[in-house]
Amino acid sequence: MTGWSNPFMLFIGLVFGEGIEFAPMFKFLHAADIHLDSPQKGLDRYEGAPVSECRQATRRALENLVRLAIEERVAFVLIAGDLYDGRWTDYNTGLYLGLQMARLREARIKVFVIQGNHDAENKMTRSLRLPENVVLLSTTGPESVTLDDWDVALHGQGYATAAVTANLVERYPKAVPGLTNIGLLHTCAGGYEDHARYAPCTLGEMRSKEYHYWALGHIHKREELYRDPWIVFPGNIQGRHIRETGSKGCSLVTVDDSGVLTVEHQSLDVLRWEVCEVDATDAADGELVLDRFQGRLNTLLANSDDRLLALRVEVKGACPAHARLLADWPHWTSEIRQAAIDASNGRAWVEKVQPRTRPPGLADLDGAADGPLAELRSLIDELRHDETRLKQLGERALDDLKKKLPSDLLDGLDTPERLKELLDQVGPLLLNRLNAAH
Repeated sequence: MTGWSNPFMLFIGLVFGEGIEFAPMFKFLHAADIHLDSPQKGLDRYEGAPVSECRQATRRALENLVRLAIEERVAFVLIAGDLYDGRWTDYNTGLYLGLQMARLREARIKVFVIQGNHDAENKMTRSLRLPENVVLLSTTGPESVTLDDWDVALHGQGYATAAVTANLVERYPKAVPGLTNIGLLHTCAGGYEDHARYAPCTLGEMRSKEYHYWALGHIHKREELYRDPWIVFPGNIQGRHIRETGSKGCSLVTVDDSGVLTVEHQSLDVLRWEVCEVDATDAADGELVLDRFQGRLNTLLANSDDRLLALRVEVKGACPAHARLLADWPHWTSEIRQAAIDASNGRAWVEKVQPRTRPPGLADLDGAADGPLAELRSLIDELRHDETRLKQLGERALDDLKKKLPSDLLDGLDTPERLKELLDQVGPLLLNRLNAAH
């Protein structure tokens, strides 16, 4: 990589001698899954929730991405799919994106984009003209673009349809010798339970292309799959619900003639989702549980970088207060919500409070004796590892109960995770009662 097409490097070469070759050091941003104007789920139904901030969260996060690119003077920005959030119904979302891309154009920063499955869902995505600094790579096959100023070769293919199940990597070209090669791909890679199996491929297949960096999208959790070469999911730039917790943002990548120097996560989110686990073990009453929640909340607030927090509170552990808490759970839910508002001056909001407590002193399932108790233990263990049977049991056994429970206890009741937790609570209780009756 010579770098002579870069004007600054050419000037240095003229001053210090034409026989010296310089490779340019540069930075770029790798982002994905922006899901512009995607709603925040789970907050708008509660009185006093920050609805307006929630509605604008993905836009503010995109503005932070643009600001970071300008401040870091990056060479270019890569967006690995899902700029949009499916079937947006008017052009306002696209026009807003165009405005932000124009800001990058003014800073002479190009943006290279591949379409993801959500982008391909909407016809307006394909018809809206973006500023000339935005390059949308082909959807019919891998397209390669050479950036002479930075000695870079980009390779990528977007989605022509909403569901691409073929292995796209197989058709990507080999690395161009002498250049920094970067691949863009919207993929599930080896597969993730919470995401559709789109454009599957293996690490070996990506590594075989001999690129220096793979800029991936589709998986909303940040993950570095490999470091030689770098194969990275940056995650989405703004969490949208409780399954998208923690810091959200993009990767800031620094490159020189030796290859990729650093890959740094940069937070862009304006509203952060977190699970707040409260240890209620041995708590004698609800007031002590409330005190422990406030302690956990203070820790989360200190680590939030002054962002708005959306919390899922889970109260866990064996405690004497178990029965009294559940007997008046709506009251304690309101107490926790109010405590969050008071402690944070309205910067933390509780999306849901879930009870995970149990009575103290229950028998341990693993310590059950032989005979009927051992059979019960075995049955419970089988159900915990067979989600189909567990779901069927939940549908039959909980049907009448659902009509009587408060809404906070109903949410997620049919999920395997919640049913397993119920088994963990009910199992020891049954063993204790059987032991007492024996």
